[in-house]
Amino acid sequence: MSRFLSKSVQQLRPSGIRRYFDIAATMDDVVTLGIGEPDFVTPAHIVDAGIQSIYDGQTGYTSNAGIYELRAAIANHIADRYQVRYSPDREVLVTVGVSEALYLALKVLLDPGDEVLVVEPCFVANAAAVEMAGGKSVLVPTSVENEFQVTGADLEARITTRAKAILLSYPNNPTGAVLTREHLLEVAAVAEKYDLVVISDEIYERLVFGIEHINFATLPGMYERTIVLSGMSKSYAMTGWRIGYVTAPEAFTQAMYKIHQYLIMSAPTMGQFAALEAIQFGEGDVESMWLQYDRRRRMIVDGFNRLGLSCFEPRGAFYAFPNIEISGLDEESFCEDLLREERVALIPGSAFGPSGRGFARASYATSEENIREALRRIENFLIRRGCIIDESEAALMP
Repeated sequence: MSRFLSKSVQQLRPSGIRRYFDIAATMDDVVTLGIGEPDFVTPAHIVDAGIQSIYDGQTGYTSNAGIYELRAAIANHIADRYQVRYSPDREVLVTVGVSEALYLALKVLLDPGDEVLVVEPCFVANAAAVEMAGGKSVLVPTSVENEFQVTGADLEARITTRAKAILLSYPNNPTGAVLTREHLLEVAAVAEKYDLVVISDEIYERLVFGIEHINFATLPGMYERTIVLSGMSKSYAMTGWRIGYVTAPEAFTQAMYKIHQYLIMSAPTMGQFAALEAIQFGEGDVESMWLQYDRRRRMIVDGFNRLGLSCFEPRGAFYAFPNIEISGLDEESFCEDLLREERVALIPGSAFGPSGRGFARASYATSEENIREALRRIENFLIRRGCIIDESEAALMP
């Protein structure tokens, strides 16, 4: 039956994450550090707002762009946090998560064969989304030596006459890296020099530690050439509600709106009312979850480093990205053997791009108890392979 399938779909690479989840699903007693979503449930008052909207009869379509009150709240939220203003009427679009937002942004920009500079390691869907939109993804590698910061020189080395856009994902999944202002300005200079659009996925914007998140559109000269993607999933523990949003100049959002109205109609109605509650009254929830993530972040990074799995300090999102080369295994073998022998689920770094080779992604969006147990099991795994010689010094967890 494959003869009926399009070449573009047949050539699309399957997600490098799914295989490990499928294996873990066949096992008992798995400690997973693989899932990239909050372990918190959506705060009760946000859930109540979604449920109440159903009881109030709000079960039909909304405006294609999203309910006006939510778009206005998004615009006000961004103005308050970043001092950049968007019109809720024409420059804010509510989408089905950032996944739809990314596809729309790429689709309105790309003609067949146009190139997008995709900074990696990155979320597994980024390069695939470029291909699905008819473009060509040009991977731009980063390295741990530079704390996975992309530079202007990195981008310029890969620009051709077909380049149309730069796709950034900072705070970063899978590394936890956050671009410094210096490097953001380098990216901005390249975008201006070569007349490129910047698609900035900032879904983890509220989960930064010890530094300030910088909205890319606030950089000098970048407002008119930037499409910012964000949403409710990570900051408010609302992954299943599927509410994302786009903020961008009118020319971009109205082009995206045209596709959105045919493809989706409107984002889930009850999810939009829940999102409105979250933006208006959920700040305390964000701060409470942030504090717990920060404790977990320090615990897991310290643990990996003491095990000899060198891990630079992640400054955003909820991932650590340890180097696993002391094991003598490549990242895929390491993750598969660890899962089968110790029932700990990590994701190989190469699932997120070539720059991830030799690393594994560990999500600390799980309990401190699970993190301790995972580190204890990883320690056993390394001891059996002779990677840790003095077991008395290696004991990590109380």
